[in-house]
Amino acid sequence: MKISNREEFEKVNVFGTGAPNDAFAQYFTGQSFLNPLTQPGASAVSLANVTFEPGCRNNWHIHHADEGGGQILVCVAGRGWYQEWGKPAQLLTPGDVVNIPAG
Repeated sequence: MKISNREEFEKVNVFGTGAPNDAFAQYFTGQSFLNPLTQPGASAVSLANVTFEPGCRNNWHIHHADEGGGQILVCVAGRGWYQEWGKPAQLLTPGDVVNIPAG
């Protein structure tokens, strides 16, 4: 489903947009927003809803870890793109899950 405006998006963004992601702004081109869903450091897993404005991109990066680590992306509203180095980009729509291992 293509969403035409912010009001429509907020109706389907079940976790909420959150605050401007200023602490991590250097890693993005465009505006992103961060809504922590768990207390950072309270468990081995941290969950947050990151919302991207249209055209916002996350810089290329690697998830470093000795064990565990990585990231799980869950598209909950709107649509976006995910790409691993050397692989074609894949469209993400609500319900899509991407498991990103460390490294």
